[in-house]
Amino acid sequence: MPYYLYIVTPSETGTAKSLEYLSQFDKFKTAKNEAKRLRAETPLEDGRYYKIMFAENQSEAEQHLKEYREQTVVKEWEK
Repeated sequence: MPYYLYIVTPSETGTAKSLEYLSQFDKFKTAKNEAKRLRAETPLEDGRYYKIMFAENQSEAEQHLKEYREQTVVKEWEK
């Protein structure tokens, strides 16, 4: 399965996300290196970030990225 690289833009409410497809890679190492290069050369603003997603196809990757995930609760001893 391929790896997909996106720019993710969260909404103000935090429940919806806008995705911008950048490219597809066959190996994680290649995708990771490209994401690192982009983060260093082209930093994003306004809460946007680069994200790699492993999925069967592009639509599945976008579906996983758009899923709402609750913030994890950090316990006192984990701080």
